[in-house]
Amino acid sequence: MWLIFAQTTTVGLALYFLVSVVQPDWIGQRRQIVEVPASAPASSEPVSAAASYREAARTALPSVVHVFTSQKVKLPKNPLFDDPIFRHFFGERQEGETRSAGLGSGVIVSSDGYILTNYHVVEAADQIEVALNDGSTFRARVVGSDPETDLAVLRVSPVKGQTTELRLPAITFGRAEDVRVGDVVLAIGNPFGVGQTMTMGIVSALGRSHLGINTFENFIQTDAAINPGNSGGALVDTQGALIGINTAIYSRSGGSLGIGFAIPASTAKNVMEQIIQNGAVTRGWVGVEAQEITAELAESFGLPDADGALIAGVQRGSPADAAGIRPGDILLAIAGQAVKDPQAMLDLIAGQQPGSSIAFKLRRDKNLVDVKIKVGKRPVASRRGGD
Repeated sequence: MWLIFAQTTTVGLALYFLVSVVQPDWIGQRRQIVEVPASAPASSEPVSAAASYREAARTALPSVVHVFTSQKVKLPKNPLFDDPIFRHFFGERQEGETRSAGLGSGVIVSSDGYILTNYHVVEAADQIEVALNDGSTFRARVVGSDPETDLAVLRVSPVKGQTTELRLPAITFGRAEDVRVGDVVLAIGNPFGVGQTMTMGIVSALGRSHLGINTFENFIQTDAAINPGNSGGALVDTQGALIGINTAIYSRSGGSLGIGFAIPASTAKNVMEQIIQNGAVTRGWVGVEAQEITAELAESFGLPDADGALIAGVQRGSPADAAGIRPGDILLAIAGQAVKDPQAMLDLIAGQQPGSSIAFKLRRDKNLVDVKIKVGKRPVASRRGGD
């Protein structure tokens, strides 16, 4: 009986296994089959703003232009022509000329033809041509420039024979003061002359200064790719509004290393408006040379901290000289605003209206001194000029 039971059980299990493999439906088991489509179905929903910046591109790209410059360059005469015997056989030859070309970018800031770009893009150029996003080209002239912020304003004119007024796609200015570290930004320009390009990054830092690029520095730092040819182009937010003018990069190879600098739109707008209205930028000036107060200097002077700017020199006949400011004085405040370092001093003085009387707070021989100075007009200086 036990043998018959064991054999019957074994045969039953074998049949169950065979049926479960060959015909699982007979015993109520179903395989779950999932069909995987070859491609995801097309969605009629628009791409979200977090995934695409197409609207910002559509808004800002038409307002960014390519700037092509050229200038005459004299070719040096071969020294062999200084030899009279050589000249006897080959004749007299004069110095030749050639034209050097440059490229950059610019931003249309008004529909009637004003364009904002970098000063170094158009510096020394005798011919300037602007190419729009739609392929049309215009001759441009320099309305004015400000080497100390590396900004220039161009204006294009209608082509010869055109009777209608220009209606260019002007960009919208954003609020640079609302920009924060971590915000997404887009850089637009003409890198290496390959054509209009947009790159994406974030705001890496704000208020970058002491870089030795310009006299007045307050840069937006970004990791959006900026390369040669991007200079003068736009740095925009995710709505396509202008928040900066791309101006410089930190690079050891000439290409982008993720450290780019842009002039805030608020600074660019202020400079642009002064150039358009007056042909130049007017800034305050008192005629002092300042030096940073290091920890060692603070200790040697017996100062409680390193705030302020040490007056290293006073220009003879300047407003500071007339007010009795001396080398060795420490400037602490201008018009009630604290001076933290020489760059802050320069910015505060430049922001004063020429002809106005401003209170300067000084530390002299451990005593606090208040002095009134009549601010003068800052002389026109070359790029990276001093105070």
